[in-house]
Formats: sequence, structure tokens, C-alpha cells
Amino acid sequence: MDKDQVAAILVEIGTLLELKGENPFKTRAYTNAARVLEGLTEPLAKIVAEQRLGELKGFGEALQDKVTTLVTTGRLPYYEELKASLPPGLLDLLGLQGVGPKKVKKLYDELGVDSMAKLEAACQANQVAALDGFGEKSQAKILAAIAFKRQFASRHLLKDALVAADPILESLRQHPDVIRCSTAGSLRRWKEVIGDIDFLVSSKRPADVIAYFVQQPEVKSVLAQGETKASVILGDGIQADLRVVSDAEFPSALAYFTGSKEHNIVMRQRALARGLRLNEYGLFRSTEETRDPALRLPCHDEADIFRALELDYVPPELREDHGEFKAAEQHQLPRLLEWTELKGSLHNHSDWSDGRNPLLEIATHMNELGLAYWAITDHSRASFQANGLTPQRVRQQLVEVGEVNRRLADEGTEFRLLTGTEVDILKDGLDFEDDLLAELEVVVASLHVPASDEAENTKRFIRAAENPLVHMLGHLSGRLLLERDAYKLNQQAVIDACAETGTWIELNASPYRFDLDWRLWQYAKSKGVKCVLNCDAHKLEHANWLRLGTGVARKGWLTKADVINTLPLAELRRELAHKRGR
Repeated sequence: MDKDQVAAILVEIGTLLELKGENPFKTRAYTNAARVLEGLTEPLAKIVAEQRLGELKGFGEALQDKVTTLVTTGRLPYYEELKASLPPGLLDLLGLQGVGPKKVKKLYDELGVDSMAKLEAACQANQVAALDGFGEKSQAKILAAIAFKRQFASRHLLKDALVAADPILESLRQHPDVIRCSTAGSLRRWKEVIGDIDFLVSSKRPADVIAYFVQQPEVKSVLAQGETKASVILGDGIQADLRVVSDAEFPSALAYFTGSKEHNIVMRQRALARGLRLNEYGLFRSTEETRDPALRLPCHDEADIFRALELDYVPPELREDHGEFKAAEQHQLPRLLEWTELKGSLHNHSDWSDGRNPLLEIATHMNELGLAYWAITDHSRASFQANGLTPQRVRQQLVEVGEVNRRLADEGTEFRLLTGTEVDILKDGLDFEDDLLAELEVVVASLHVPASDEAENTKRFIRAAENPLVHMLGHLSGRLLLERDAYKLNQQAVIDACAETGTWIELNASPYRFDLDWRLWQYAKSKGVKCVLNCDAHKLEHANWLRLGTGVARKGWLTKADVINTLPLAELRRELAHKRGR
């Protein structure tokens, strides 16, 4: 097991112990140990092999033994026995918004609740409201969380779908009978949440490819298996479907199974208007439904299909019927952002607040990735749960950032850390005074504790945008995909305010957020509002989210010119200063 897998198990052990009512110091020890492992910069296996676990902070003999066992065997009997000692449904309850281990334990101890169904029944019987520490409001929120969870039970985050799809797609590419292959559907369109994973393959031996597909190591169970189609459940619970077609059919099948329902309707209508028929089998010289190869127009790839329908090629991310047809007709489709055009991220955290890594480690890693800059914007003091910084600690951090940058300069390295803060938007203003904000290079203003009123939340954001020291608004809607809906907020009104003040809006590339939503970027762009594509990184690996965020930016029609952090460092600094000079 690698460090992330071991850390995840340690966190779960801490949670299981909390559910059993163990000493909080004991449960916290596992969580703290997990954080230490996540922050390692060398392979955990190497540390174990060299018997250096004892050098890590908080690692006594018991923890050393457990981690060693996990790394060397991939199993831990203590963890398996602990997990078996509790009803499995208790962990499912922890997935509900606002329901932590202490509440789960109380629900189990006093009401015997050990499943989602039992919890819902207890709420409907008004039993939960009667418990100490709950009440009617908590009960109503739990019912809402259950309904939300059920609504998205078969939905999956984009990042999870990509992780599941990539090894299978690579394996299919290597099969000797596979001519062409691709993902399709919402995954290829880069939707933030997907249902199933769609694979498409062209081959002269479809049955052999199907047999190979259902035997992939990632497959947990086979739902259906035919001569040209198969459906399976992968180990993480995602359904994956494979369809095998002839190579002549591949371009039209790929276009058909990639486009949204709305996009495909327009495509078929355009074909009919030109005396043609478009379906998953090809583009035909007919207005009737057909698969006749003699009537099929020669289309070697998707671009040929668009060309036959008098359109420029539409990138998969844009196939949502959100204006792509008019733009493709008029040769006005933009050249969409590429992730390699990004120079850094302007919203990130370090171990000064709730991040995992120290400043020098962050600078070294981001420089090795080839980035030009990385802003450190740790939380402000109001985010006490995230170890938010006081003004005094912010100024101490400024000194350390300066020391890191001097060290980089002495080594002849051009990469730089930028100073900053993610300042909380409070009811009566920002969490830091203007004199402190003025000392920082980058200021992200974010709302973490919203009001229940749309007008109040909108007013708070607009007031933050009107502060000339604020460069950008962070994760505007506050949504957490598959976990929490967006705040009550008039997002268009906030976008309008940003257009008036020259304030930028973040596209938070965290796969749990992707916020601002891609559906609003065309409006923001039309108003002249610039995007900042940020990782909101809490550990080194989160730099990879620049790629994920780029896919969503492309879906929002964004180009290099629309995104601030495509600028080289010197130009970025000019723009940061210009924003404050408006």
C-alpha cells in the first residue's frame, strides 16, 4: 500500500474508534498520523524498509506496527476486526451532510439506527428530534440530506470516473483486435458529475473484445454480455458500458454517444434539412432510418460529419446545445484553453492553516512541475476550524515566504511563491482590515458561512467585490458536488458586480467544487469578467487539479485570454496591481 491508501485506513480507524466511543486522544492520534503520512515527500515503503517510522511525529510502537503491516501485506487484521465489530450501515450514515461520528453513535445507542432506512424512519416518527443535541431543525436537515443522497445515489464525480476509466481504456488500446477506441458520453464531455462510463471500440472481432473487457481486473460484476455490447460494475460501484462497432461506423457512433440529448437532436435535424440521415451507424444519403452501407457517406472521423453538416468541428466539451451550432456555422468557435497554458494557481493552502505541506516543500514541488508561481492564500482567522491565521501570523508568514523566495533566487530559480489570504466574507465585511490586505499580493474573498437569505448572501459578495483590495471571489456558489447544494445566491447579480469593479471570479478546480459552474462562464465572459483557475490545493498532489479544471474551463468556452493565471509572473503582477488601481 502507498501512503495515501494507508492514510485513508488510519482516518477510517479513527472514525470507527469514535463510533465506539473511544478516548478522543486515541482517535485523534490516527487522524494526526494520517496527516503526517500525506505530507511525506519520500515513498512510505522506503521509510518502512529502513525502519524510520519512529522518526515521524506521533508514531509510537503501536502505530509503527500497524503501518508496517499495511505497507508490507496490504492488510491489517486490527482494522478488519474493528470494522466487523460495527454495523456496516453506520459508515454510510457518515456520508450525510452534517452527521458526524458523535451523532451517529448517539443515534445508534439510543434509537438502534444502523442504516439510512432506519434513520429516515426514525426522523419520520419524530424520534430524532426528541434526542438531546438534535431538535426539529436537525431532524429536518437530516431528512433533506437523505433525500439529497438518494437523488444522486447513482451519480459519480468526474475525477472518480476518470480514475476508473483510464486503465480500462489503456488496456483496450493494447488489444490486438481493437482498431480505435474512446470514452464517450458525459465523461468525454467533461461533465462535473457523471452516471455511467461509456466506452466505444471499433473491431472486426467484437466478441473477442467483449470477452476481454468483462475480464478486466477492475470489473466487480457483469450485468450483461452480448456479441457487441456489455455492461459491468467496476470495483468502485460505477457502471461501465462497452459497445463495439465496425470501423466505418466508429465516427458516427462516437459523435452519437458523446453528444448530449439536446445536441444530438439539433445534429439530426441539420442532417434531415440537407436530405441526409444521421444516426449511430453513420451519415446516410436518405431521410429514412437506415443502416445500408451503400448509402453511407464516407466519414473517416467526427470532423467529417460536422463538415458534411456545414459546421466546424465542435470539441466534445461544448456539445451541450449551448450556442455551439451558431458559432460553428459562423467559424467563431474559440480556441479553448489548454492546461499547459496555465502558469500557476492563485488560491492554495499550506500547513500554516489546513494544508499539508510547508512552504519550501510547496515551492520546490511546483517549480519541479514547471510552474512559474504559486500563491499561498491560507484561511483567515474566522475559519478557526481550518486553523485560520490571525493578522500576526499572516505577517509572520510573509517573512517566511520572503525567505523561501530569497533562497530560490540565490539558486537561480525563477519560480516564486506569492503572498496572500483566503479572507472570509463576514456579515459585516471582510475578516481582515484593509491595511493587512494591502500588504498581500493576492486576496481571495470567500463565503464559508452563508446566510439563509439569498439577498443577504448576494449583498455580502457584492460588497466584497467592491473592495479594491480584493482580487477575486472564491468558489462562488459554495456547492460541494453530490454533498451540498449551492448557497442561496443571485450569481448573475454578483457577476454583474464583478464586471463593474473589475473583480475576477475563481473557477475552483477542486473536483468536489468546479465552481463557478461551467453554465455561467459564457455569461461572465460576455460581461468581460476574467477567470482565475485555482486548485484550492491543500496538498502537493492537488496541483494535478489544474488539468481537471481546464476541462471544465473548456466546457465554459474559456480561452487563454480569459484566464488570468495564464500570464507570466511579471504580467500577472502588473494585473494584480492594476486591479487595485481601478
